[in-house]
Amino acid sequence: MQTFQCTCGNTLHFENTKCLACGKPLGFLPDYRTLSPLAQLDDGRWRALHELAGGGTYRMCGNYAKEHVCNWMVPNDDSHERCTSCRLNHIIPDLADPKNHRLWARIERAKRRLVYTLLELGLPVIGKEDDPAQGLAFRFLADPDTTTEFADPVNQHARVLTGHDAGTITINLSEAVPSAREEMRELLNEQYRTLLGHFRHEIGHYYWSRTVEPTAWLDTMRNAFGDERADYAQALERYYAEGPPPDWSQHYISAYASAHPWEDWAETWAHYLHMIDTLETAHAFGFSLAGRRVGAPKAAIVGRAQYTQGPFARNVTFDALLEDWVNLTVAMNALNRSMGLRDAYPFALSTAASEKLRLVHELIRQTVTPA
Repeated sequence: MQTFQCTCGNTLHFENTKCLACGKPLGFLPDYRTLSPLAQLDDGRWRALHELAGGGTYRMCGNYAKEHVCNWMVPNDDSHERCTSCRLNHIIPDLADPKNHRLWARIERAKRRLVYTLLELGLPVIGKEDDPAQGLAFRFLADPDTTTEFADPVNQHARVLTGHDAGTITINLSEAVPSAREEMRELLNEQYRTLLGHFRHEIGHYYWSRTVEPTAWLDTMRNAFGDERADYAQALERYYAEGPPPDWSQHYISAYASAHPWEDWAETWAHYLHMIDTLETAHAFGFSLAGRRVGAPKAAIVGRAQYTQGPFARNVTFDALLEDWVNLTVAMNALNRSMGLRDAYPFALSTAASEKLRLVHELIRQTVTPA
C-alpha cells in the first residue's frame, strides 16, 4: 500500500479520514486511486483538492456519510449511492446489533485494501448489478448460534462458511473477531489466518473462473496446480481427516494448498497479493535491503509511469520481486521476534511454490487493462 500526501505536505495513510496536521477531511478517489483532501461545497458535494482530480466534485459514499465504515468517494456524475467497493456488497450484518456494526467496519477495511490492489493491478472489478453472470458480490453473515462457530469446518449444518460460489464471496462475521480467528487458526493448525488473507484467498477462486477457466491459460495452470476437476468435497474431507502430505512444503505454498488444485491456486494467488501489497508499502517508505531500495512491484506488472520514472526507477522483474520479498520477510520476521510477536510471514518458499507465484504474476501481467 502506498502512502499519500495532503496539500499541506503531511503524509496520509489509506484509512485516514482527516489530516492530523491541517484538519482537512479526506476521501479516497477510486477513479484516481489516491487519497485526497476535500473542500465541502454548499450542496453537500465535495471538491477534491488533489491535483490529479483537477477540481472534480464528489459525494461521500453512503457508508462513509451515514455509517462511518468507509472513506471512499463517489464521482458526482455517478448516480450510485455507494462507492466502487461498497456497492459490491450483497448482504451486510444486522446493524441493530452494535457489535455487528463494529465487526462490519473491520471487514470493510480489509475489503477496501483488497479492492484497491485489484484496481491498481487493472483486474476487472465488476459487481453483479452490472454483470449478473460473471460479476462479484460479497455477503457478510453471522452464525445463527455463536456456540457453534467452531464446529467441524466440513459440517455445513450450523456455521456460516467463508467461501466462494459463482462470484459471490461469503465471509463469516466471526473472522473479524481476533480471538475467534486465532482460536480457529489453532484448531485447524494453520500458520497464518487474517481477515485480509481470507479476502485475498477467496478472490483467487473468483479470478480462476474469470481469468483462467475460460482462457488459453487453463492447460498451463492445470499442469502446474493439478486438475481442478478432481472431486472437491472428497478432497477437502480427506484433507481434514488426514492432513497434508508429509512433503507438502516442497510442492505447495501452504499446507492447505495441498487439499485440492483450486485451493493451491487460491493460496498462491493470495500470497502473490500479500507480496505485491507489502512490497509496495516497503517501497513507499523507502525501505532498502542490502543497500538497495525495494522496487516498486507494480512496475513489473502494469508499467505505470509513477512506478517506472524517478530517481528510484529500475527494471523490476519477477525475479527481482521475489528476491526483495524473501529478504523483506526475513527482516519482518526478525523484527517481530524482537517484539515477542509471531512471524509476520511464517512461510518458506520452495522452488515449486515460487514458480507457481511466477505463473500468477505472468497471468496478471498479460491480462490486466493498462492504465
